Amino acid sequence: MVFPVVFLKLADWVLYQLLANSCYRAARKVRNYGFFLRNQTPRSSSQQQAASLFPSASHCDVGNNIRSSQTLVCDIHGVLLRAKTFFPYFMLLAFEAGGILRAFLLLLSCSFLWVLDYELKLRVMIFISFCGLRKKDIESVGRAVLPKFYLENLNLQAYEVWSKTSSRVVFTSIPRVMVEGFLKEYMAVDDVVGTELHTVGNRFTGLLSSSGLLVKHKALKAYFGDKKPDVGLGSSSLHDHHFISLCKEAYVVHKEDGRNNQSCLMPRDKYPKPLIFHDGRLAFLPTPFATLCMFLWLPFGIVLAIFRILVGICLPYRLAIFWGSLSGVQLTFQGCFPSTNSEQKKGVLYVCTHRTLLDPVFLSTALCKPLTAVTYSLSKMSEIIAPIKTVRLTRDRKQDGETMQKLLSEGDLVVCPEGTTCREPYLLRFSSLFAELADEIVPVAMNAHVSMFYGTTASGLKWLDPIFFLMNPRPSYHVQILGKVPPEFTCAGGRSSFEVANYIQRKLADALGFECTTFTRRDKYLMLAGNEGIVRENKRN
Repeated sequence: MVFPVVFLKLADWVLYQLLANSCYRAARKVRNYGFFLRNQTPRSSSQQQAASLFPSASHCDVGNNIRSSQTLVCDIHGVLLRAKTFFPYFMLLAFEAGGILRAFLLLLSCSFLWVLDYELKLRVMIFISFCGLRKKDIESVGRAVLPKFYLENLNLQAYEVWSKTSSRVVFTSIPRVMVEGFLKEYMAVDDVVGTELHTVGNRFTGLLSSSGLLVKHKALKAYFGDKKPDVGLGSSSLHDHHFISLCKEAYVVHKEDGRNNQSCLMPRDKYPKPLIFHDGRLAFLPTPFATLCMFLWLPFGIVLAIFRILVGICLPYRLAIFWGSLSGVQLTFQGCFPSTNSEQKKGVLYVCTHRTLLDPVFLSTALCKPLTAVTYSLSKMSEIIAPIKTVRLTRDRKQDGETMQKLLSEGDLVVCPEGTTCREPYLLRFSSLFAELADEIVPVAMNAHVSMFYGTTASGLKWLDPIFFLMNPRPSYHVQILGKVPPEFTCAGGRSSFEVANYIQRKLADALGFECTTFTRRDKYLMLAGNEGIVRENKRN
């Protein structure tokens, strides 16, 4: 008898929320959008009057030294972020943690989300995005995927006020797990108070916890008690006005400023912390329209990727370049072909920056000659579809050195001393092993650009990397050969292997306009995947 009673209560809630309440909300929205125009002007004027209760965030005196000892409270949605809706971030979560079917279901929900009120809309997006997913998968997306998109949408005016205060607390109705990693890692927040979600074991149910959706002004009172925060930042909504009215100073971030004002755009050089590593497949902010375009493109993209792979495998270099360019692949080549010494017994060692697994393939195509590539991580699928010879290294310095010496004696060799890919304009620390193996070293600056899918991953399936890259409508590769390293800057010229590696790293960074770092493959995988990026084979006794 328990199950029928529960089922009836659930059906009653659905009928009320999705039919009665939502129809009422839809009628009010239709009315506001023009069916009753005579009532629109008073409503607009009342909103403007409410918005004028507090000054704009642009009027806040950020040069005041007193700010350095003050406490600031605000929301991330509509204040720190310029985006007017949080849907794209739920879509990123659904796609990266839940898969393509979950993302498609969330996209379909757009057909009725617009008729729901804010609370019910948020509940629906939370349920679709979180239901059944593991905690560690959600935390991984919050740590490795979302920060890139949050940083790109930061509101500069709000951040200038934020950065001048010493203590910051964020109150938000967005699930805490979606924003806490970013706010603590990049924004130096002291605490995040957000909506808590219900879990069973290590999985989310998609429902809210018993505390329900967070109400900001109530949470602020419970957090600070009788003490008032010094500065409050809010949006132009009436709910936020109630929230920031509990602070000593209150400022409003207007929606119009965030969307249209160029002064609110956050330039990359002003990021609170450099964005060096991030994960995920989507290279664009998945708004409803952009996501729809992606799903419409997917069937064509898969066919196009297969066609491009076959072109690279089956056709000669010149024909591959011709048909590849016709299919939308852009390959630009700069520099001159390295001269070869007939007395040289070894091949030429090409030292490349590492953007995707296809770096050696595009270099071989640009030079119109076969090359051998060495790599630390290579899937069986990548080996099968690679049009050049690939050799897997073991991370044993002595053994790898012997392997590379043997390959150099057979012909030209390509090596990526960073050991892993990096999407952003930074170069990771170069391994010095290559400098000990050859004196004929040719640095090659390589860069790749995509518009829809990233062709690299730290926590996903690596055998899909080349396919995702080639699924982009117009993927591009830039290959720039810098010329041979002068003899005086090689180990034969008296330089240590570390000096040679650092010299080449700097030359490549200058050519690309990148910045050198001391980060390694281990640093990247510890941050993005929670491991050291090493696949250990299971040995059976």
